[in-house]
Amino acid sequence: MAFAGILTDADVAAALQACQAAESFNYKSFFAKVGLTAKSPDDIKKAFYIIDQDKSGFIEEDELKLFLQNFSAGARALSDAETKAFLKAGDADGDGMIGVDEFAALVKA
Repeated sequence: MAFAGILTDADVAAALQACQAAESFNYKSFFAKVGLTAKSPDDIKKAFYIIDQDKSGFIEEDELKLFLQNFSAGARALSDAETKAFLKAGDADGDGMIGVDEFAALVKA
């Protein structure tokens, strides 16, 4: 698991189970259930760099769409509406991407 040492398998499974229905993803409840909100800033940065699949230093819309699949390969893709809402919540500077500091703020929101 990519998040080994950061998150527990049980927490990841519970968080994914809670949002498996279409249009049920809520980033605040997901981050809480998966245990990320209680993690150190360093662990949150580690999670960011796992989610930043192309290693650009930003999480772009296409990476957000596949956000849940970072936690489990069989997880569903986010809908366009969920993806856009997630991006809007995290993109504090309006550049269409989520940087590491924006991600940390989103996790702790």
